[in-house]
Amino acid sequence: MSYSLNSISKLLDAKLYGNSELTIASVLIDSRKYFASKNSLFFALVGEQHDGHRFIGELHSKGVVAFVVSRIDNYPELYPNTSFIEVNNTLEALQKFATFHRSKFSYPVIGVTGSNGKTIVKEWLSQLLAPDKRIIRSPKSFNSQVGVPLSVFEMSSEYEMAILEAGISKPNEMVNLEKIIAPEIGIITNIGAAHQENFNDIDSKAKEKMKLFANSKVLIYCKDHPLIDSLAKAQASKSDLQLFTWGKSNDADIRLVEIEKIASKSKIKLQHRENSFEFFIPFTDEASIENAMHCLCAMVYLGLDINSISPRMSNLLPVAMRLELKEGVNGCTIINDSYNSDIGSLSIALDFLAQQRQHSKRILILSDILQSGQKPESLYRDVAKLIGEKGVDKTIGIGQDIGRFKDYFPKNSEFFTTSQDFIDSFLRQSFRSTAILLKGSRPFQFEKISALLEQKTHRTVLEINLNALAHNLNYFRGLLKPNVKVMVMVKAFSYGSGSHEIANLLQFHRVDYLGVAFTDEGIALREAGITLPIVVLNPEFGSYDLMIEYNLEPEIFSFSSLNSFTTALEKQGITSYPIHLKIDTGMHRLGFEESDIPSLIQRLKGLPNIKVQSIFSHLVATDDSELDGFTQNQIDRFKNLSEDISKAVGYKPLIHILNSAGIERFPNAQFDMIRLGIGLYGVSAIHQHNIQNVSSLKTFIAQLREVPAGETVGYNRKGKLTRLSRIATLPIGYADGLNRRLSNGIGKVMINGVLVPIVGNISMDTCMVDVTDLPKVEEGDEVIVFGENPTIIDLAMAMDTIPYEVLTSISRRVKRIYIQE
Repeated sequence: MSYSLNSISKLLDAKLYGNSELTIASVLIDSRKYFASKNSLFFALVGEQHDGHRFIGELHSKGVVAFVVSRIDNYPELYPNTSFIEVNNTLEALQKFATFHRSKFSYPVIGVTGSNGKTIVKEWLSQLLAPDKRIIRSPKSFNSQVGVPLSVFEMSSEYEMAILEAGISKPNEMVNLEKIIAPEIGIITNIGAAHQENFNDIDSKAKEKMKLFANSKVLIYCKDHPLIDSLAKAQASKSDLQLFTWGKSNDADIRLVEIEKIASKSKIKLQHRENSFEFFIPFTDEASIENAMHCLCAMVYLGLDINSISPRMSNLLPVAMRLELKEGVNGCTIINDSYNSDIGSLSIALDFLAQQRQHSKRILILSDILQSGQKPESLYRDVAKLIGEKGVDKTIGIGQDIGRFKDYFPKNSEFFTTSQDFIDSFLRQSFRSTAILLKGSRPFQFEKISALLEQKTHRTVLEINLNALAHNLNYFRGLLKPNVKVMVMVKAFSYGSGSHEIANLLQFHRVDYLGVAFTDEGIALREAGITLPIVVLNPEFGSYDLMIEYNLEPEIFSFSSLNSFTTALEKQGITSYPIHLKIDTGMHRLGFEESDIPSLIQRLKGLPNIKVQSIFSHLVATDDSELDGFTQNQIDRFKNLSEDISKAVGYKPLIHILNSAGIERFPNAQFDMIRLGIGLYGVSAIHQHNIQNVSSLKTFIAQLREVPAGETVGYNRKGKLTRLSRIATLPIGYADGLNRRLSNGIGKVMINGVLVPIVGNISMDTCMVDVTDLPKVEEGDEVIVFGENPTIIDLAMAMDTIPYEVLTSISRRVKRIYIQE
């Protein structure tokens, strides 16, 4: 990409301030993922909960000198020698610029949409066509109003085809994406329930998706979807759109004759015109078969010979839809993204690596990048430049191609011809307290390298979906009034979900405060590189010196805690240190009583050592509608008392009282800040459908056995069998956090899509479940203790407790795996 600011401003019909001849080589929309380049153009996007204008100063300090803004303010005076393009709407400007960039290329563009399978079809089609075309494709799932323009900006004359996906979540979005993508060939995968909440019915959503093909030459789809078929025919009758279909119907262009599933493969027999043919794919699930058929149709339409298509289909590779973050040897953190590799996904993975602030050193282990569409020399020059920009301390390259261009990489880089060569030379002690990214193409079998680097623990794991956690954060942010701050509670090991791993994500998403229970938790976060303000809610008097050393802010809940902390400050000669006053309005746990407030005000007036950063209280029953009167009384009392204190100190501390349930149920009490706890981790008081499950506790079947009727299972013979039963033993017990209250059929787990009961008493390290009614079950099968189904709420109800207890009871010996999709 190479554009002058002058040409961009004319394209956008916008006013330009500054150097009009500055050349732009890349586009930025996120200051957090930025590594210095003076030839980048930052679009200050504005949304309900974000405003890119807030980060202009930060980016300018890092070397960015070109910005697109929707308000000019006094930026030219504040930042001399910097250029600004002023537009009415920065998102519309971004899309218009992307549309212009797309128009410069005449090679075919394939546009993919649908409710499910978009990314898989895009990735597989790119893999299948790679022997014939140099292809550029959307990175990961970049299919939104912002993601599509960013994908299009990757197009260049080096490529011969583009495959771009488009996703929508509400009406009137696809028109914009169609202008940007302008697909010659269209694929619609299916229509399902995803993103239905903003549409009146599934018909209106399908019609919206069909707008992507308003000017396409051909549309590829499955004729067995009646809604898609009827809409496609209607659209074709009013335009030159050609329809190319597959399905079981006799009038499909490619007729699906038979599917035969053999072990882990599917044999698919087809009829096209007068010709019959068959092929294999290394998958048996229905979604993969549907995705593969869309890809095959596209290849047939493009004129590929079936004899060349069949072997390619049999070699389809699984698409890794997520990054996995795991605990590694010697205090390392492992980020595993070792199923595919291209420069776009490498950039995304390196951004995630940069977020791991708990380590000062970062290592990249990278294989040859296959089927990139670039010439090797150009490719690895770009890769080396990207690695340099992203702050990687050391690169380990594996493969013949990357090794040929080692001179482009820093001198401390190491290169190996094969993965086995690296494994043969592996020294565990060489990797200590480091964040390590594994980024490899599937043929290099990086899973073997991952096995060397991962900390060995038993196979019961707690998966934490970081995308879902970010979704929940944004859901609750969306309920807030402008300028209301967010404190996120990460006490108790982030409700069992992790420590710095969760805090890193929250820091990346710019929350305002973190809350921990004890000083040790705050110190651990500081030592992991967390710089956000941290409030300690239960500070012990003897830990005040450490709190000051690590810049932690205490909750002050009594005169004795106030006196002890101010004494610690006086010894060090510190003034205006931030504290957080706790008022007891009804919990009767910690806090100043209403009768204490006059004396507290007098005491505060004579204390130059402290600054009241916030005043807060704790609501008793925000999730119980029968106690709403009591809750409102707490809020009213707190408002009056906090106003009295604010007036007395002569400045305005932050005021906050709402927890997760309160955010949803008492919006008028948001004040200056809210405290988000269990809601972040996937539990809502009234809108469970609006938030996503974050944590999934998983194990596996260690052993299967047949047990006759009349026998018993487990301790104390509690699991009495009334029939010949098949019993599965699972390596999870109460020492892992599986509560004994779930014994004897109270609790159920999910195996192969079916809920099965726990049999007998849960023991320390194991439990048993009855799988007699499962049609197919094998040792090693995955077991879901809680997740999407059963949910953590289901388990809590079965135990007659609350989700907090379930989450925080998961033992530290259970390995946490962090997923970034």
